[in-house]
Amino acid sequence: MDLSKLGIRVSDQIDCNALWLDPLKQAADFEKSRLAEAGIRLLPVRTLDDLRRALNTASMLVIRLSEGADLLLEIQTLTRGFKQDLPIVCRVSAGSLSTTTQAMRMGACHVVDAEEFSLEAWSHTLDLVRAHCARSVERPEDTRASRARVESKSLEAKGTEPLQPRSRVFVFADPHSQALVALAQKVAQAQVTTLITGPTGAGKEVLATVIHESSPRVHGPFIAVNCGAIPENLMEDTLFGHERGAFTGAHTQHRGIFEQAQGGTVFLDEIGELPMALQAKLLRVLQERKLTRLGGQGSIDVDFRLVAATNKDLKAAVQAREFREDLYFRISTFKLSIPALKDRPLDILPLALQAIGRHAQQQGLAVVPELTEEAARTLAAYGWPGNVRELDNVIQRALVICNGERIESTDLLFDEDFSPQSCLDWGQSVPMIVPRLSVVPTDHAAAEAVSNLQAQPIRLQDAVKSNEHQMILRAIESAPTKAEAAKRLGISPRTLRYKMAQLKMAGAA
Repeated sequence: MDLSKLGIRVSDQIDCNALWLDPLKQAADFEKSRLAEAGIRLLPVRTLDDLRRALNTASMLVIRLSEGADLLLEIQTLTRGFKQDLPIVCRVSAGSLSTTTQAMRMGACHVVDAEEFSLEAWSHTLDLVRAHCARSVERPEDTRASRARVESKSLEAKGTEPLQPRSRVFVFADPHSQALVALAQKVAQAQVTTLITGPTGAGKEVLATVIHESSPRVHGPFIAVNCGAIPENLMEDTLFGHERGAFTGAHTQHRGIFEQAQGGTVFLDEIGELPMALQAKLLRVLQERKLTRLGGQGSIDVDFRLVAATNKDLKAAVQAREFREDLYFRISTFKLSIPALKDRPLDILPLALQAIGRHAQQQGLAVVPELTEEAARTLAAYGWPGNVRELDNVIQRALVICNGERIESTDLLFDEDFSPQSCLDWGQSVPMIVPRLSVVPTDHAAAEAVSNLQAQPIRLQDAVKSNEHQMILRAIESAPTKAEAAKRLGISPRTLRYKMAQLKMAGAA
């Protein structure tokens, strides 16, 4: 198809070639043109032999998975011998949670809805592919600047724009998230102060990092400061620095955050907690691009971009005279609002899988546990009042509790379930070895009993299950509601429902 007939200037738009393998149907002309708008030239292949012959011309592979990820495994085996680290994007039907989980666990660069052809979705996919390529050529001894120079020279020869170096992978799978990050990347190109709003733990710093790494300041430092975590008497020194002798204990000169971030980005989290006196000083720095250190006389030129964030209503704070109105308008040149995790449900599973891999590596696990489909559905159905931070906590707990190979739904301990009773519940399946006793028995029978006790593992489940069942039944009979019964037992209603289901299964058996 001639894309120029559609008004698309191919030489200006195309960034990469994508080998397109779809066993179910061929790509339609409108699909090809939409991907071309996103910068992707679609090169259809019908068989694995066709794919093998075209590998040298490909920047990425896009494959359609129907039932399971067997095709992905076959293609990974094929590409391993011809072209290492070629990013593979999998197209999966909406609702195929099991196939999506398998593909991401097997190392797919990204998973997209098979029927999704929006410009935003595929532009984001291309960003992830670029990040994958940047990481694949990283070496531990490389500095960020040297990697950027290598990428710039390589791409200069090809006549394309330099890739933005990325230090980590960001998850934006939900359409709401993809639209937000697309807007953030556009804002990043303009030198405007940005205010990010959203609930605690939703990922405001992640979005600020995206802005920094998508901006012309990407090679400069990114410095994050939580204004609510630093004592008020230290905040001014932290931001503005001090001269030697400015106060007792100031034995050396100290450059503040704004100076340290020259050419880069400063992220002020929870800016609503900044004291009023410092708000005035911050406003002056933003307007004049100059600062004076504590104890200093002359002014110092500074060049940084400010990204601020808050979970407070700053307009209400202005009305309550807790936040300066002029500073509010100065920092909110462009406002971005990040939704709560429950409002972007398609981010939940990818974030969980990312957390599993990250924490398994940090904990030194030999095998990364698999997330069962039931566990994935449990994660997707939960409301996440603590947002991404709570999800991260749940995954860390699950890695401690699980059997090492799979994370079951029963391994997921949510914050609302985190009580002494629920901890005991989880501990019932854990065998405990009694440590060697220091008391010496006085008779032979007691000595034999102690010896047996030391040698045999004791299961808490065998010791408390019958009593637990009796307590649950008595609580349900005596309480007016199941919620009240759960409260009396010291467990959450969700845990009570789970245990009642176990009782029913035990009764049926």
